[in-house]
Amino acid sequence: MAVVFSTSTVINGSCYGYVNWKSRLSAVMYGIWHFLSFFIVVLIGFVFCYGRILMVIRRQAKAMAVHSGPGSSGAQTQANKVQSNVIKTMILVCAFYAVTYFPDRMYYLLVNVANLPHSGSAHYIKNFILFLYICTNPFIYATKFDPVRRVLLRLVVCKKRSVTNDTEET
Repeated sequence: MAVVFSTSTVINGSCYGYVNWKSRLSAVMYGIWHFLSFFIVVLIGFVFCYGRILMVIRRQAKAMAVHSGPGSSGAQTQANKVQSNVIKTMILVCAFYAVTYFPDRMYYLLVNVANLPHSGSAHYIKNFILFLYICTNPFIYATKFDPVRRVLLRLVVCKKRSVTNDTEET
């Protein structure tokens, strides 16, 4: 909000946001900082957090392999499947974030660094793409990540009355 208040201008009763920078250098520096902070750092955070999750899963898989004995390949297969799911989910989420947030972050960077004028249609298009990611992200986890899918299935599964109980009551 500090950036909005300091760069907004009111002309003839209409508010114009993000246009009145005090200096060209401050606009460029803010554009670069915004791109790095809200795009690059977030991607690094995704990779770091998913990497930590993967390390925990591998550590648990090793512990399970030690306790399961030499003849049990089922536990190893399950551990490999979980690792594969985490890696696939990580790649999908990171790639989808990068693809959907890049237009917005690049537009904002170009507006501030290259001094491009704001475009109303570009604003709506980039926001539609951002909201597409926000709306589809939960479905990525629900369809790709087995633990989340199992929890959701337990929540959604309809309770059916058994046929034997119905016939005994009549």
